[in-house]
Amino acid sequence: MTKSFKVLLLLSLFLFILPGCSHQDKNQDIVIGVAWPFESNNSLFREGVRLAVMQINAGGGVNGHKIRLIEKDDQASVSDGMTIAQSFADNNEIVAVIGHRNSFISIPASRVYQEAGLLMISPASTSPELTKNGYKNVFRSIPSDDKIVAQLVSYAARQGHRQMVIFYAEDSYGMDLANSFEDHAIENGITIVDRISYYGGLKELNRLKQKWLALGFDGVFVADSLPEGAEFIADARRVGISVPFMGGNAMDSPALYEIAGQSALGTVIGTVFNPHDPRDETQRFVKAFREQYKTMPGSYAAQGYDAVNLLAAAIEKSGSTDSAAIVKELHRLKNWPGVTGYHGFDNNGNDMAAKAVMKIQRENEFEYMK
Repeated sequence: MTKSFKVLLLLSLFLFILPGCSHQDKNQDIVIGVAWPFESNNSLFREGVRLAVMQINAGGGVNGHKIRLIEKDDQASVSDGMTIAQSFADNNEIVAVIGHRNSFISIPASRVYQEAGLLMISPASTSPELTKNGYKNVFRSIPSDDKIVAQLVSYAARQGHRQMVIFYAEDSYGMDLANSFEDHAIENGITIVDRISYYGGLKELNRLKQKWLALGFDGVFVADSLPEGAEFIADARRVGISVPFMGGNAMDSPALYEIAGQSALGTVIGTVFNPHDPRDETQRFVKAFREQYKTMPGSYAAQGYDAVNLLAAAIEKSGSTDSAAIVKELHRLKNWPGVTGYHGFDNNGNDMAAKAVMKIQRENEFEYMK
């Protein structure tokens, strides 16, 4: 073997193993990890993710490779979420992660993914804290709390609300959402007369009602997830609180009515998906989802669907399954047309193109507001 041949052989081997080079076996799948509280709070998210994968694979995959999912239930638990994050980080097959639902899991998990050089895209975590660490591998394909709340507060002001109460969860999602609501409320001439994160039962809630009546309250903003947010609304109605309720995207689920029943009627929710949007992308998705699952898709189904297709678009454009290459392409995407609207990311991974929509709970269904 000549010296020059040895050099060429070593160079070829080096290029083969170099990160980012696309020497993927033609039969090798593109593996995506998905972390979500599937059992306790799926909200049709799994169905949306799987529909996207089914359609992509039926069309020949991405650059000739099929997508394969590894789904894990994080149980809405930080400890379980961190265990899953580490298992994904240790799995060399996985090229990207979709998840998690809860901000209080996504925030610590994002550090694991960043340190592992693994791309993470959350279609649900709205806490601004998620993208404040300068992690280049971390994205959110949903408006932040601030964007959603700004629209809700503007609506509240137009409806004449001037004295409101905030009920919030003591986690990153609840506290960030509550703080954002209060900041925007002040700018819109609304006074927050009280903030609570706990009450010891109906007796104490009735006592709080008397206090709020004395302060002239005219509405309540619920900065909490389900089921707790719906349970609070139901309890509030039981003690005779009759003012309107408002909530963030974590309350956007049929479970709101299933848990709170008639008590939920009239609750206004800030969310991200309108299935009646006339754009072709949205209507094709709604039609396919209904044909596959015999039900209308909700926001989390649409968010899961968009997350898969965003990754597929970036992988196709990069021509690689290396996370760094996919990250680079995601940062380049501008006004990418998804079923929830348009998507585009800033340097911190925030979806700057995503927009919020509002809906109101009616009898066993939501009505979308213009």
